[in-house]
Amino acid sequence: MKPFEYVRARDVGSALRLLSDNPDAALLGGGTNLVDHMKLGVARPRLVIDVSRLPLNEIEVRPDGGVRIGATVRNSDLAAHPVIRSRYAVLARALLSGASGQLRNAATTAGNLMQATRCVYFQDVTTPCNKREPGTGCSAIGGYVRYHAVLGASDHCIAVHPSDMAVALSALDAVVVVRDGDGEHRIPVNDFYRLPGDSPERDTVLTHDQVIVAVELPAPSKMQSTYVKARDRASFAFALVSVAAAIKLEDGMTADVRIALGGVAHRPWRAYRAEEVLRGSPPSDGMFERAADVELSEAKPQPDNTFKVPLARNLMVSALRSLTIGGSGR
Repeated sequence: MKPFEYVRARDVGSALRLLSDNPDAALLGGGTNLVDHMKLGVARPRLVIDVSRLPLNEIEVRPDGGVRIGATVRNSDLAAHPVIRSRYAVLARALLSGASGQLRNAATTAGNLMQATRCVYFQDVTTPCNKREPGTGCSAIGGYVRYHAVLGASDHCIAVHPSDMAVALSALDAVVVVRDGDGEHRIPVNDFYRLPGDSPERDTVLTHDQVIVAVELPAPSKMQSTYVKARDRASFAFALVSVAAAIKLEDGMTADVRIALGGVAHRPWRAYRAEEVLRGSPPSDGMFERAADVELSEAKPQPDNTFKVPLARNLMVSALRSLTIGGSGR
């Protein structure tokens, strides 16, 4: 591991000043991602700024019914919060499907949002990787791609975003609250993440001199919601495909629906086309299958991950069925 300097930030202002003065600095929350990458030589910050003890660990229910989640709230605490469990089931279930109990006790809300890809080539400093070293090439193309993208990829990168929580937040239309020298700014989570294009080294629109201070959830809209995840083992495994779904029925018709996919793209993939198909229609397997087919019509899998397309289709149909046709979603 490359030597580095460690500083514990006293408050958000001091963290911002340290970031502005040190272009090679990195923020440390729970450390479940950054420390691994430092050990592997993927991340080599000269300064590590510990923000884990900043006073941002509150879950606040707002007067309008929405919720503000502090950046340092631990994943396990968020998943266990009674308001999250009762009003935002999709988020609680996504959090509980991520990593392991030990890691959820350490991982923070902001750290979860800022996870870097878990692509095996990104983590292997002996291989070319455009995300790690722009312009060197993408070793995944033509390589091991079981976990890689089938939507929104480019010739420069086919990695996927690893977070379960972020997929649920996408379906909830959450907002990421960031702070810089000009004050607080609110970025819809569906605008927060980027597709790789020709600059896959940039996962988000966040700039170096900005710090995530909270995530805001809109007031619940009486939608039934769930999160389902297909993976290689029952725990401590990233999604092959996951689905966050929320739906509201009125008079036997789909009044509103939100769908987001994980494990298929460089960012949480909001299934807007599928939602458009379903709104105003009666819920049925046929409609769910049609919506999934429309959403996945432009999928471009690699030779060894073609299974992800039918898996995503079946998982979308299963999640929506569980919320509408005698299912148990909340």
